Order: sequence, then C-alpha cells, then structure tokens
Amino acid sequence: MVSPNTPGPLGAAAHSSGATPSIDDVVIRLAGNSQDGIQAVGGFLARLAGRSDQEVMTYMTIPSTISGGPSIFQVRMGSGEILSSGDRADVLVAFYQHSYESHRASLRPGGVLLYDTDHVTPNPDDREITAVGVPMTSATVEAVGGSSKEKGKNIYVLGLIARMFDLDIPKLTQLIKERFAGKNEDIVRNAMLAFDAGYAYPAENLRYRLEKAAAPVAGARPQVTTDGNTALAYGLIAAGVRHGAAYPITPWSSIMETLRVELPKYGGIFVQCEDEIAAASTALGFSYGGHLSVTGSSGPGLSLKMEALGWATMAEMPLIVINIQRGGPSTGMPTNIEQSDLLQAIYGSHGDCPRVVLAPKNVEDCFYVALEAGRIAREYSTPVIILSDQAIATRIEAFPEPELAKLMGETKPDTRPRPPEFKPYPADQITRHAPPGSLMTSGKYPTVTGLEHDELGHPTANPGLHMKMTAKRREKLKKLAATLPAPELAGDQSGEVLLVGWGCTYGPIREAMIRLRGAGAKVGHLQMRHIHPLAPGLAETFARYQHVVVVEINDEGLYGYGQLTTLLRGCFCNPAITSVTKTDGLTYKVSEIVERVAKTLGLADTTVGMRKQSVLASPQRS
Repeated sequence: MVSPNTPGPLGAAAHSSGATPSIDDVVIRLAGNSQDGIQAVGGFLARLAGRSDQEVMTYMTIPSTISGGPSIFQVRMGSGEILSSGDRADVLVAFYQHSYESHRASLRPGGVLLYDTDHVTPNPDDREITAVGVPMTSATVEAVGGSSKEKGKNIYVLGLIARMFDLDIPKLTQLIKERFAGKNEDIVRNAMLAFDAGYAYPAENLRYRLEKAAAPVAGARPQVTTDGNTALAYGLIAAGVRHGAAYPITPWSSIMETLRVELPKYGGIFVQCEDEIAAASTALGFSYGGHLSVTGSSGPGLSLKMEALGWATMAEMPLIVINIQRGGPSTGMPTNIEQSDLLQAIYGSHGDCPRVVLAPKNVEDCFYVALEAGRIAREYSTPVIILSDQAIATRIEAFPEPELAKLMGETKPDTRPRPPEFKPYPADQITRHAPPGSLMTSGKYPTVTGLEHDELGHPTANPGLHMKMTAKRREKLKKLAATLPAPELAGDQSGEVLLVGWGCTYGPIREAMIRLRGAGAKVGHLQMRHIHPLAPGLAETFARYQHVVVVEINDEGLYGYGQLTTLLRGCFCNPAITSVTKTDGLTYKVSEIVERVAKTLGLADTTVGMRKQSVLASPQRS
C-alpha cells in the first residue's frame, strides 16, 4: 500500500508525467537487526555498482554484543563521483518498529519509506515522505514455503530494490549465485524464489532509473569492489609480506583471517598467538629472520604491543603494524568509529622511540598505503604503523584494479655474504641487518638486542654512544620526511579556510569544501597520509589561510584541541590551527562540517549570515 504523501524527487508525484524519473545517485539505508542479513543486501548492491562501473560507498553499524541487536547498512551508489555515504537517505527500509522509530529522522524530506507491514506501523500524519508498506515477512514465507519462515527476507527486499531502481538483474543474479556457491542447491533456489517474489511486488508508481555510468575509457583497468580491511590485506601481500602474527580483536580480525588463508598460498605463514605481546614478538622474530612481517590489532591491542614495539625501534627492525581504530578507552565501543589512537601510535612507548605513522584516506588508499608501509619499513629499517579506522575497515568502495605485476615487492631474505667492514648499525648510515645464516667474512657476527648498542649491536652503556644512536634513529626519519611528497591541496590554494583531515574524514571534508566554495567561500582541503614524520611544506601552506580547521573524530582534550591539531600546533606554532572534533562513534556528516566552518567564517566575515544561509539551504543532496 502506498500513502498519498508525495513531496520531493522520490515521491510518487514525480511520476505524474508518466515517465520514469531519472536520478544520478541514490542513498539507501537498510535498518533491522544484525541477524537479518542486511549487510549481505548492502554488499550485493555495492558489488553490483562496482561491476557496473558506478561509484559506490557504504556505511554500516553493528552491535558489539554477541546476541546481536539493531543494525544498519547504508549504501550510496550512482554514476557521478561519490565521496561520502550520504548525510540523509533517499530510501529507508525499516524491518521493525524500532528500525522505523530510530531512523525515520535519517530520511530526507521527499524520501521513500519501505516498511514491513508485518512489524511496522508508521505515523499516518507524517506528510514529508512517501510511505510504502510491503508484507516483507509474510510474502517471503509464502514465496519460500517450508520451514524457512523469515529466512530470505533480506533477499526479498533486494528484489524490491532491484525493481524500484531498474538494476541489472543478470549481474545481480550472478552475484547471488556466487554468494551461495558451495551451499546446498536448495539454499540457492530459495534465495532466487525470495528475490523473484520481491521483484514482482506491484509498485509501479515507485520506479526510478539510476543513470548508467559512462562507458569505460579504452584500456581502463576493471573495477575492484571491496572493503578497507580486504584492501589492506592484499596490499600487504603485494608489498612482499609473507609472514605475520596477531591476536583476534574487532575490527582488525578480518585482516588476520584473510592473511591466515592467503599467506600459505605464497609460501608464507600467519600465526594466531595467545596474546598481543606474543603476537608482536613473533612478528619481530620473522623480521629478525629477514622477512618483512606484519602484526595488527585495534586500540587496546596496540597498547599491549607497545613494549615489543619499543624493542623494534631500538633494534631497528622492519615491521608493519596495523591499528584499526575504534572507540575507546579500554574496551570502549568496539564497533564504533574513533580516531583517538594517533598520539598513542606516535608516542606510546617509553623513551625516545621514533617511528613512522601513515593513515589511508579511503578503501583504495588502504591498498597503496600498505605498499608504502612495506617500502618504508625496508628502506629505513623501522616499524611503520598504519592507522585505519572502523569506518574504512568495513565500508565498501569500487576503484580501478591495481597493476599487480608492476607493484609486487621482494619476498626473500638477503643472506648474501657481508664484507669485512659490514656493521649493521653504522652511526652515520641507515641500518641494514644481516639475517641469521648470512656469512660474516670478517668473522665478527653482529647482535640484535633491545639494549643500547654499538655499531655491531653489542650492548653498551657508553653515554656518547647512546647520544649517537639516539640521533641516528631520529635522523633517519628526518631523511624520510625530506623525501615525502606534499599532500594534495584541493580547492582554493589560499583564502579563508583550509580544511585538514586524516583517515575516514576525507570524503565528507571534500564534499563540505565543494559546498562551501559553491556558496562563495574561499576554501581548500588537505588530507594527510603521512602523520609522522610530517611531509615538508605544510607550514607554508597553512600560512596562506586565515583559518586552518582540522576535522577529526576524537575529543578536544583538556586544552581544546584534537590529537592531530595538538601535533600541528606544537610543530608550527600557528594559532590559526583549530579543531572540529566529535566522539559520537559515527562518521562525519557533510552538514556537520559545513555548519562548523560557516560559524568559523562568521567570526571574521560580516557576510557570514547570508553566506551561511546559502550553504545550509543548498538543494545539493549529500
């Protein structure tokens, strides 16, 4: 049953001319319980977009309790550039009453509510949306029959959405069959029965044509559709990682599981250890053996690894450490988003313990950051920490397939005989280790230790040597910093506001910049990949703007600044650097950033009232 409420582009009134409305992109939010398979539906839609050369980005929330609970999956797909998963949904699919009540506010005016009439009673006085009631549960039971009951309701909804947006049915059918490949034939048949029943549901006045993507340019790489953790895992393999060790923890564990399955195919091994300390130490054992290795965790696990990471810095061992950040402190919010481990990553160990910290900006960047981490770890014989986060880890994006043949890193230890003058820790050069089994032609064999040491690695308490070796460990990262490329500067190259971000804030910041510039503000955007050491030229870039606003998902702290903001203010002593922070466990909405920046502009610009109104009232949907 369809309500008469028809305002907005997706309302039934859009069909009054008799033509099927055409839209560039759509934001669909599926709200139910974690047991309903809504993540599977969202995954099907995202992968269909990828195989159709469309842009796609997803967002999900899952409960942290074993028993499950309310969950959502939001997917934004279309033919134009998609930078965020969308502030508000065009379509809300509500499986239960609590789904409707909790997420009605996420549906924009003129949007469509698809609700299960077996479980949901919407507000009949809500005139801002089009409410479409479908007996999702009972229709699925009727279509599938037997003892399946509600199993397959998610696939029924997928059929509804496929009909609503005229999706590519052959590709979608193939995805369903691939998903259930290896299962009992009855499961595939029931899934298709549910899909066909949902597709056949009569709702002709709610059909839209999602614009097709432009034909791929000749010679263009095919698209890969995956999530951030998977991209990181395969980036590590491409970087030459064949060994690793870790302990399971949300949301890191899927990387661990991928490597556990994949590394043996390449002659390697991944070890699940009894705890985080053992995991970091085992990975360092692989590094000592001449292999580029990896360990990983989330915030609490990184805390436990810190003693071993201090040893890695003193011994100057190449090691990749991945931290998929989540809400903290302690157990915190295991399935929510936060960027609060930055200062821990840089300064977490005792003593002067310099190490490299990188942060990918999206799913595609996860793959290439893993490659860069491998290169830096090898060239500078140092631990490299990759700070991803729960948002990037779980969301799905499509991007061009990497040219693996040109990217694969070295995998074999260098056990060539070392010349008589070989010393692994020369005070004026970057450390180069000799793996066990390498012949020392001088007859003098080096040592690897967590104690301060001389150039052969032999322990020493000599004050002068400690000063030299401390400087050596510091200066090699300064050499690295001098080679780093300047971050891409988008938008205005000087002006009123420079928006600075790191990690998953990339898309919302870029959309906010576009919207603010459309309202007449002079705004730029800089997303930082190299967090420690910093790339050169930042001070000069910051000096060209009246305000430098750093957008991050952590607390403002005792002194009013987020963690990256604190680092940048301390480094550059620029009072124009300020924070936009939050700790609600959610990704930024574009509107949140726009509002905060508009307020900042109002402090220095008498036209902000008019300008802010034009920004916030913009018809541009995000």
